[in-house]
Amino acid sequence: MSLLRTLFPETLFPRRLDEAAERRLRLAQARAEEALVDTHVQNALLFVDALAEDMTFDRAIDTYIRVMNVPEPLSSTVATRVLVRLGQELMPARPRGDDEDGDERPQIHLRS
Repeated sequence: MSLLRTLFPETLFPRRLDEAAERRLRLAQARAEEALVDTHVQNALLFVDALAEDMTFDRAIDTYIRVMNVPEPLSSTVATRVLVRLGQELMPARPRGDDEDGDERPQIHLRS
């Protein structure tokens, strides 16, 4: 073991980064993870579009995640964002009215 420490002392390969470097590393990691999620979302949307005649969108998303072996929790994030994007394309935005109390929730109509 002493031979390894002689060849590779900790001063060459410090185990701990200083605080500023640690923050930069976390920021770079977050950007990389976000880019990975965005890429999966784009590809999953293409997958859904390509298989639209053969299977439902939710099955196509599940198939994409399985075939691409997207691990948890990344797969949940990708699936949710794909569903959000599909929902934005399929459902028109609700027009904003002049609500008295600024409540953004839809009105619920119950039968008596």
